[in-house]
Amino acid sequence: MAAVQVGGSPKNEPAREVPPDQSSAFRCLSARLCALRPDNSSSARTEIHLLFDQLISENYSEGGGVAPEDVCTLLVQACRLVPLNQNHLVSKVSQLIHHLLNRLQVIVDEQNLDFLLAYAISAIQQCSSWTHMEILQALAALVYCNGSKCQKYLPGLLGKSGILMKLSDLAQPDPEVRRAAVHCMANLCLSVPGQPYLEEPYPEICFWAFLTALQSPKSSDMDDITFCMLLQNALKGIQSLLNGGKMKLTQTEELGALLAVLKKSMFHGLPGLNIELPTVLYPTPLPQYDGRPPVKPQQSESGASRPTASRKKKSKVKSKKIQQGEEEEEESSGEREVAPVAGLGREHLHEGDTPCSSSLGGQSLPVEGSGTAGKDRVPLPIRSAGWKRVSSSESDYSDAEGGMQSKMRSYQAKVRQGALACFLSTIKSIEKKVLYGYWSAFVPDTPELGSPQSVSLMTLTLKDPSPKTRACALQVLSAILEGSKQFLSVAEDTSDHRRAFTPFSVMIASSIRELHRCLLLALVAESSSQTLTQIIKCLANLVSNSPYNRLKLSLLTKVWNQIKPYIRHKDVNVRVSSLTLLGAIVSTHAPLPEVLLLLQQPCSSGLNSNSATPHLGTPDWWKKASSGPFLEEASVSSPKGSSEPCWLIRLCISTVVLPKEDSCSGSDAGSAAGSTYEPSPMRLEALQVLAHLARGYFSMTQVYLMELGEVICKCMGEADPSIQLHGAKLLEELGTGLIQQYKPDSTIASGQRVPVTLSDKQILCITMLLGLNDSKNRLVKAATSRALGVYVLFPCLRQDVIFVADTANAILMSLQDKSLNVRAKAAWSLGNLTDTLIVNMETPDPSFQEEFSGLLLLKMLRSAIEASRDKDKVKSNAVRALGNLLHFLQPSHIEKPRFAEMIEESIQALISTVLIEAAMKVRWNACYAMGNVFKNPALPLGTAPWTSQAYNALTSVVTSCKNFKVRIRSATALSIPSKREHYGSVDQYVQIWNALVTALQKSEDTTDFLEFKYCASLRTQICQALIHLLSLASASDLPCIRETLELNGDMVQSFILQFLKSGAEGEDPRAPHSSHGRDQLVRRALEHVGSIQALAGDTARRAIMGFLEDILTVYFDSSGSQIALPELTSR
Repeated sequence: MAAVQVGGSPKNEPAREVPPDQSSAFRCLSARLCALRPDNSSSARTEIHLLFDQLISENYSEGGGVAPEDVCTLLVQACRLVPLNQNHLVSKVSQLIHHLLNRLQVIVDEQNLDFLLAYAISAIQQCSSWTHMEILQALAALVYCNGSKCQKYLPGLLGKSGILMKLSDLAQPDPEVRRAAVHCMANLCLSVPGQPYLEEPYPEICFWAFLTALQSPKSSDMDDITFCMLLQNALKGIQSLLNGGKMKLTQTEELGALLAVLKKSMFHGLPGLNIELPTVLYPTPLPQYDGRPPVKPQQSESGASRPTASRKKKSKVKSKKIQQGEEEEEESSGEREVAPVAGLGREHLHEGDTPCSSSLGGQSLPVEGSGTAGKDRVPLPIRSAGWKRVSSSESDYSDAEGGMQSKMRSYQAKVRQGALACFLSTIKSIEKKVLYGYWSAFVPDTPELGSPQSVSLMTLTLKDPSPKTRACALQVLSAILEGSKQFLSVAEDTSDHRRAFTPFSVMIASSIRELHRCLLLALVAESSSQTLTQIIKCLANLVSNSPYNRLKLSLLTKVWNQIKPYIRHKDVNVRVSSLTLLGAIVSTHAPLPEVLLLLQQPCSSGLNSNSATPHLGTPDWWKKASSGPFLEEASVSSPKGSSEPCWLIRLCISTVVLPKEDSCSGSDAGSAAGSTYEPSPMRLEALQVLAHLARGYFSMTQVYLMELGEVICKCMGEADPSIQLHGAKLLEELGTGLIQQYKPDSTIASGQRVPVTLSDKQILCITMLLGLNDSKNRLVKAATSRALGVYVLFPCLRQDVIFVADTANAILMSLQDKSLNVRAKAAWSLGNLTDTLIVNMETPDPSFQEEFSGLLLLKMLRSAIEASRDKDKVKSNAVRALGNLLHFLQPSHIEKPRFAEMIEESIQALISTVLIEAAMKVRWNACYAMGNVFKNPALPLGTAPWTSQAYNALTSVVTSCKNFKVRIRSATALSIPSKREHYGSVDQYVQIWNALVTALQKSEDTTDFLEFKYCASLRTQICQALIHLLSLASASDLPCIRETLELNGDMVQSFILQFLKSGAEGEDPRAPHSSHGRDQLVRRALEHVGSIQALAGDTARRAIMGFLEDILTVYFDSSGSQIALPELTSR
């Protein structure tokens, strides 16, 4: 009986209902084919063609009622009917073999395999070259998982002159044939556990063939997708050889060559990277190669939103079609936008399938060990399922350009994933001491000053658009870190090393620091729950193996503070891995002073808001909510001896004993149906954390002895043996701690902090910040500048002249720093500081203005002018500060000669910034600053030479700037002067009036759809400015105004009516431009024009009054108001 294997449905699933016509149609066609006899006539060939077409066109599905034996019988009969001299029929029967074996998931039995293999090999040898592609596809399907059964054909396939060796050679002219040949070799190397592997020397032959394919550059006649598939097949072949256990990478050249191509393939197609590597990597503890090309800086998207939902797909049985390299999976559902590789701004991330990651929910936790360093803790990595084809609703390439780009990205991502899967198999195949010789090639190191970051596994974690690839990279990094404690134990950076060379210990310490930094960056940027779980697991592995007692402080603090919010993540796997990481922190080199301080911190991470874990409230929080008579009778009091309860202990206790809340995600795997408690992995992890705390930090744990005793009792009473076991382990740790702790001289409580008053704390903080502003560390200096900018806004400090002056001097010093980041933060703080000057100026007490140093004001003006010529990040706040400073100047300052030149220079800086083609934020701030200048009545606005330049700049912007928000701000600035003389000459006034009319006319002229939403606001502001100008007009201005209204009066009238009506639709009447206030503006303008003494013979006043009266009449009529204007009409 033929032993034929076929993939079936997953266990415990009901059998799928077979479509009634599927198996019957196959049997009918098979019977017709079996009834035929070899015949070389034209009619017989036509009939065979038709039967093959019908068989290929049937929509087969796995488990569709077609027996594997029937498939094999049909294929053998089809081959017998087709002579090898009929190229078209050979091509068609090859397509049939490929199609049926793939769609029906059939692995051919040994007896039929012998015949079909002989036929396929003969076909390649005898048929025309154009048929080779289809024949090779059929051959790949036949040898899949059958390599050990093909031993007698291996010399003809893989020998020196073997068919596959020839067709996969670099000299092969057809790239598709070459790829298909490599595909066949990869399927030959794929073995099934329990069956024999390829015999020597064929594994070695295949290995070097795959390696050659990976090392060779893409030929000019090969398209990108074919090249990607070639790389995938070669990588899959090497992975199969390594997983089979036949390849022992003992030779340095062999391993180095493999690692070199893996590193190159790991970054294949990653935007912004095109690394060049040597053909062999050699083991060395020091950085060896710097194959990074210069990467152009790219801006990150701002305000990127997190996805609101993630797509989870059911895992399917491995499709043979995929196993044979026909992968076309689309990964767009989980891609980041890659343009912004320079920043980790919040790029769009969607959770996609991550075949490389396993669910913690269905994973058993280890009984012993920390739960982070052992193999049980790291999910078994990338399996062959990583090559599985998964259909996706997003796989359709709807348009030519975007579809091809998306398809290309998908294939490139598969190459990267295949390289990472192969690397993981390589790690398992070699000793760790050998692997760590290549540490610097794959693990990041802190870059030297001025040099870019070297490419490493963290490059993929931070920049790869595919969540699958990011998860795979993290699994590889976890595998490298696993068991690395001895290797990393040499790290040391507790003292400054000033030597001519970098010691190995310092290099390893630098690498550890960089791993912490990069993983925490990845943690913040990631949104895919599966990838997030891998990041946290990787952090746990890193924490478990790092020698923190030999490293500088703060590494664990950063990890601790960033992981706390994830304890309440909606995904149970993320919550479990977060507890795993916390357990790693409290178990590594315990007790560590840094961790002790962290445990003493109050719970300030927001665990009580929207928490997926039980709330932590009053000291008897758990007694009130828990079940069980023993808990109700217990007397639970607040722990004594500590001012702040340990939030981690309370969290773990509540996780074990309290019912889960409704806010827990429905994805909680691992909890029994109907269970009211957290999933079992979560509770087990919490018990392990408690055991770690009892072992390493008993002085904190002992104050919770009563509560922990009740937890142990509850665990021992549960049916789950894992819960019982971990409860017993906790009891053991507590007992050991009690014996060791309670000795006569070991019960002294730790000292308490000396209480300080609030004012002392403020003085301490201010003194510390002002001192840190001199730091040589630019990151510290930037943070200090920003903090000072926040402090100066506090009401209790902003009126302190001495503090404001000290802060100003510190900020001015930072504005001279070489670091753009420091200067940008300093400029922001200077803007805030000048905001406080304006706030203080508006208070009734003038003492602040009188006491503030004029010399310091001059320094601030000078620094702000210089900063306005800096980069946009600095310039935007520098011009804001200039506007505030010019607004703040008092008459006593302005009248001094030394201020005149500075004022002129400041305003020229603002004018040039308004006009330049800079970032819109910069121009908006410049217009805003110009409006602030106009608010200072002491400045000679209207008479100074710079008046016309300022107005010309603003009128240019209001009529032509493509950004409507900048136009709005310029129109606002033009409406600020409160006196007619501030607008200068009649010509200047008329120019402003005409510019505003033109701007109103062009208020809908834009090609940018996003600007349309600002059209109404722009018209509102322009109408207000026009009405404001009318309310200040002089007799000399009226003729020119009338001319404009004669040309554009209807347009202006319609927009002003719209301005009045829009204010009546649902606005707050207290708002400055509400309907009540708006019609008052028009009435005030009408009254002012009516009060002007007209020039002899001038009819402009009457025309303008009539224009305004018509507007009010139409508005009141449309609103139903009966308001007459008798006193105005009679004039």
